[in-house]
Amino acid sequence: MAEIRWTEESERWLRNIYDYIVADNPDAARKVLSGIYEKARILQNFPGFGHKYRTEDEGEVRVLLYGHYRIVYLLRFPEILDILGVFHGALDLDRYIP
Repeated sequence: MAEIRWTEESERWLRNIYDYIVADNPDAARKVLSGIYEKARILQNFPGFGHKYRTEDEGEVRVLLYGHYRIVYLLRFPEILDILGVFHGALDLDRYIP
């Protein structure tokens, strides 16, 4: 089973998503964040499930979709992955993923 580590940057993105949605609909904000966390938990058992975005020296940068959002993670080893960020589908990933 893979260890999922949420980076500070990914937690910041989640807070921003939550803050944006909660202003209009608190229930929807909770559901979206809960859904993102649930989707990411799939990676514990299937770390290579997401689409391969590119390969880096540290490992593979992969993308897992959840609704309008992309969960971007670095698969370091089959048992360790770092969530780098959660981005709306309209954003250009190259601008945010170094």
